[in-house]
Amino acid sequence: MRLIAVLTALFGLALGPATAFAQAFDKPIKIMAPYAPGGNIDVTARIIADKLREVLGVSVIVENKAGASGMIGSDVVARSAPDGTSLLVSANSLVAVPAIYGNAPYDWRTAFTPITHIQRVPAVLVVPANSPIKTMADFIALGKDGKFAVADSGLGTTNHLAVELIAEATGTKYTSVHYKGSGAAMIDVMAGQVPAQVDQLNAAIGNIKAGKLRAIAVSSDKRVPQLPDVPTMKESGVKGLEDFTFATFTGLFGPAKMPPDVVAKINEAMVKVLKDPAVVARFAELTAVAYPTTPQETAAMFEAEDRTVVPLIKKLQIKPE
Repeated sequence: MRLIAVLTALFGLALGPATAFAQAFDKPIKIMAPYAPGGNIDVTARIIADKLREVLGVSVIVENKAGASGMIGSDVVARSAPDGTSLLVSANSLVAVPAIYGNAPYDWRTAFTPITHIQRVPAVLVVPANSPIKTMADFIALGKDGKFAVADSGLGTTNHLAVELIAEATGTKYTSVHYKGSGAAMIDVMAGQVPAQVDQLNAAIGNIKAGKLRAIAVSSDKRVPQLPDVPTMKESGVKGLEDFTFATFTGLFGPAKMPPDVVAKINEAMVKVLKDPAVVARFAELTAVAYPTTPQETAAMFEAEDRTVVPLIKKLQIKPE
């Protein structure tokens, strides 16, 4: 019997971690991107899914289920079996959206298991290629009466909150036009249906480089190498933006009550994914910085976000329209 046990252990080692992990699942892993295709969350989910297939040796599928600023898709994961086959890619808005709606179908603190941070990326203010808006000062000047429309990817999303933070810092006001994802918003901005949009830079940079959108300013601390001619919002010379920075960060979550060993296995796989040179380069091309964290560090990041944005939401009385 002892010989059999030893041989079994050796066989497991020979299979390698990917095969051993695959044996623990009898169905594909689904990663929920709770917004429409084309935005930051969707792009991020697809980048990690491609590499996870290799690392884990199992099928990894990305599913989009948009609506209620990400709550519909997120709730699907919250109600799923905590076996590691149903995962969620979410951003800072995971904590902001429930605070806005008030009747969210879940409590983000108890409904999900944090697994790892994925990437962070600055925001960018974009306008149609033929827009008369050339600078951040031009944009701010249009926000005096609250009538100027700005598209975002949904009520309470980081794109929406970035606009609110800019308005709060500069004493301006805008009319937010909420979409079910930044991809749909971007289409209307490129067509001139909405005059401006705040989006994650990684989602918008392709259309910026293609000349379909004009980037006015980025919310990073320094200019991004991929767009060296686009100033930061700090450089705009606008009063209130002297120290303004903002970033969207994304994390990977599972349902609550996931077994610690499953969380550890997925976290270990994600460390490999996010340190893979091809993945790092892919995110860098999209102006995002990829790096993994422990589940505990991931939870702490979202807790800190909660302490920052929820008071703003209450102060501005941001509510569903």
